[in-house]
Parts: sequence; structure tokens; C-alpha cells
Amino acid sequence: MIEIDGSVGEGGGQILRTSLALSMCTGQPFALTRIRAGRAKPGLMRQHLTCVNAAAEVCGAQVQGSELNSQSLTFKPGPVQAGHYAFSVGTAGSCTLVLQTVWPALMMADAPSHLKLGGGTHNPMAPPFHFLERSYAPLLRKLGANADLVLRRLGFYPAGGGEIEVTISPAKGQLQPFDLNDRGAKLESYAECFAPALPRSVARRELEQLGTGLGWSHGQLREAACRQNEGPGNALLATLVYEHLSEVFTAFGEKGVSAEQVARQLIREVRDYQISTAALGPHLADQWALPLALAVWQRGSAASYTCTALTPHAKTNFEMIERFLPLKFTTASHERHWTVLVQPAALGA
Repeated sequence: MIEIDGSVGEGGGQILRTSLALSMCTGQPFALTRIRAGRAKPGLMRQHLTCVNAAAEVCGAQVQGSELNSQSLTFKPGPVQAGHYAFSVGTAGSCTLVLQTVWPALMMADAPSHLKLGGGTHNPMAPPFHFLERSYAPLLRKLGANADLVLRRLGFYPAGGGEIEVTISPAKGQLQPFDLNDRGAKLESYAECFAPALPRSVARRELEQLGTGLGWSHGQLREAACRQNEGPGNALLATLVYEHLSEVFTAFGEKGVSAEQVARQLIREVRDYQISTAALGPHLADQWALPLALAVWQRGSAASYTCTALTPHAKTNFEMIERFLPLKFTTASHERHWTVLVQPAALGA
């Protein structure tokens, strides 16, 4: 039984989701205490509980403490079962985080799985659907783990109601780690604004401000098609496509924040990435750690990547992965980027 203090490091839901994912992948049980202890509302919120229940269903786990506001959890996994699953958060809580909890285990199963997920698809504190579709999933394919993602309906805070479908192909024994230290040649960049049930002027103002700030042409600025009943909501996305990867950055509109402020926030994020020499932005650097670690564990060979920054989220994720897998994360700071090396613990001793 691996014992984990849920208040360490970043202290949020990331600790829970990484523990669930790796417990399913490795068969190791864990006991988690002080879940989200430093948060304004500690314990399991609706979306965290959905992650626990989804993981338990996928592997037939024995679970204690799976209830709202619980600050302790014991999880004893059984064998992962591929199949057809439907999980709904029931609120605007992120369904993409539920997906990321079960994705690693299902990609290591011995048959395909089909998922239907409901909840928030574009949330400020979670990877938006388009980030997973354009940045995360293509890198997993390069590892040898294929998945197809389809957005059925947008879901924004506070209404939720989003729907996505995902087909995960088995990659058991097929993962191949690789280095990702260079973006390669720049191929394309464009922006989109999703603003259902809001005045069209909101999208136009955000896109115009973004185009001016980044020097992008009118052809790179797109008002995305939305159904009015998918709102109200507002997400401004910038997609940068390179030879070796794509990065997606997102800024969200909210009451009291002008369209110009939303655009300026996104401009800052894109510029920070553009002036760096790293391959991955700060969010992808965090998300990429777990699937790469599984490939390194499976093959026994090291791999590395570069990133613009190492967030507390990422550092905490590294620590959790090391609790479940015999691996070591080593980081090095450079003038305009970080290097992350993932290797078997015996090599890093």
C-alpha cells in the first residue's frame, strides 16, 4: 500500500488523478490522506469523485472514502477491463480530467475502449478539449498509443452540459519513448473564438486584439461555429503547429473582464512560448510526464524533453510518478528553457 499525503507540493486534484491512473496501470493500491487540504473547499469535489468512480469501474477496484468532501481515500485496483464506458460529472466540472484519469490504463489494456463523457469541455483549470485533440493525443500516437477524440457539444462554466466521445486503441507492450527537445519548423498558426450565446462583437474584438498583438493576418483569425444552446461561454484559442508538435493556448472570458483583456492574456502566453527555445509549453510539460514515464518504464530506456517552464503542478506530478514507478525525473534550468530527463531509477542513482 503506497501512502500519500494529498497536501504536499501543489496539493490539488492532480495528486489524486495521477495516483488513480498509475494505480490502475501498475496494480499497486494506495491510501491518500489530506485530499486537497489547502483548498478553500477541501476534499473530493464532484469532478474528483467522478474520477474515482470512473477508475473504480474501469478496473473493478475496492474503494473506501469515495464520497463528496471526503479527505481520505483507499484504492485497491483489480485488472483493467477494456470496454464501453459512460462517465458524467453532472456539473460544469471538467470531463477532460476524468478522461485523463482513465486514459493511461485503457491505452495499456488488451482491446479498444469507447468512452462517452459529460461535463465541462473548456474550463480554466483543466486541459480544454482542443488541447487534448491537437497537442496531447498526437504525441501519444507517436508513443504508439492511438486515440480518436470527437467533440459532440461544448460545455462551459457554470452550465456544463458538454459531451465528448473517445475511442482508445490498445498499446500494451507497444509504447516507444522518444526525445522531444526541439519543435521543428513552424508550419501554421491560427486563432479561434468560441462564444456561444454572446454578442458576435465579443468574438470579433478578441480576435482583432489578438491579431494586432501577434501580427497575425485576418485569415488566421476565425470565429468558430457554435450552437447558441452551448453557451453562454467564451474561449479564445491560439494553435501553433510545428514539425514535431502542436501547442494550444487558451484564455477564457468571464463577467467583468473585457474582450481586450482576454486577448491580451492569451497574447502574453503565446509570446512567452515564442521567445523560448523549448519544445513544450508549461501545461503540456506537465501533461506529457505521465505517458512518457509509462513508455520509459515499459522499455527501460531514458527519454527527455524541453519546456518553457516547470510549474508546481508539473513538479508535484513528477514526485507522484516516482512513488509508483521505478523511475527518476531530473531537471536542469537553462537560459530560456528547462530540460526534463526521465530514466529508470537504476540509471539515475
